[in-house]
Amino acid sequence: QVQLQESGPGLVKPSQTLSLTCTVSGNSITAGTYFWSWIRQPPGKGLEWMGAISARGITYYSPSLKSRASISRDTSKNQFTLQLTSVTPEDTAVYTCARRTQYSGTYYRDSEYDYRGQGTQVTVSS
Repeated sequence: QVQLQESGPGLVKPSQTLSLTCTVSGNSITAGTYFWSWIRQPPGKGLEWMGAISARGITYYSPSLKSRASISRDTSKNQFTLQLTSVTPEDTAVYTCARRTQYSGTYYRDSEYDYRGQGTQVTVSS
C-alpha cells in the first residue's frame, strides 16, 4: 500500500517562502514511471495542479505559478519537497501531495492520480 504524508508549517507570512515535504512509503519515488505531484485547493475553488517531479527526477510546473514553485527530492528519505516563494494570501489552500500515473499536461485530471496524502492546510497571513 502506498502512503503519502505532507508536513510543514500551517501558517506562513506574506512574502515568505512556503515549504512542504511529502514523505512516501510503500513505493520508491525513483521507481516506475510516476509523477510525484503537488496539488492545492484554495477555499471555495477547484483543485489546481502545481507541479511534479518524475521518477527520473525531471520537474514539471504549472505556468500559472510564474516560476515561484520549485520541487526537489531526497531519495535517501523517499521524500519530495515543494517550495513556493513570495506567497500572498491567495496562496492560502489545502496542499496535497499525490502520485500521478501519467502526465498529460499542466492541469489537474482526477483520473490520473491513484494515491494522495490527506492534505494539509496552509494559511498565508501576517
